[in-house]
Amino acid sequence: MLGRTKAVLAGACALMFAGAVQAAAPTPVFLAKAGASDLYEKQSSQIVLSSTHDKRIRDFAGEMVRDHTKSSEMVKAAALRSGLHPKPPMLDAKQQKMLAELRHARGADRDHLYLDQQRGAHAEALNLMHDYAATGSTPALKKTAGDIAPVVQHHIDMLSNMH
Repeated sequence: MLGRTKAVLAGACALMFAGAVQAAAPTPVFLAKAGASDLYEKQSSQIVLSSTHDKRIRDFAGEMVRDHTKSSEMVKAAALRSGLHPKPPMLDAKQQKMLAELRHARGADRDHLYLDQQRGAHAEALNLMHDYAATGSTPALKKTAGDIAPVVQHHIDMLSNMH
């Protein structure tokens, strides 16, 4: 019995370290995190759109507003089709802090901070979408998360070409 338990634990650890998909957040948590993520993306991008002089950043920020507005609509529609009624999105404390930092930064410092924040936020969003698409409990939301993940990956690819 002890040998079997050790083998199971060793296998579980190997899967964790091999980059296996994490179990998806419960559906209400997924909805809250997806909504907060999109809200942060839109608000941070609007802040930068009001001040940047860099055309690439302006184009990227505009795309973030459009794409994250669309993904919010997709998630909400999938939730409603599933009989769920998601609450209006709310930023978490970390996202509120990042927005405050963006508001206080100026010029090129704001642009650089925005890009750094976007890299982290998109990595988190991609993990959220991949995990829910793989192991989420609501079929319509699983499909939607799977549809959104490539768009988030595209944003990450765009960010990798920006300095």
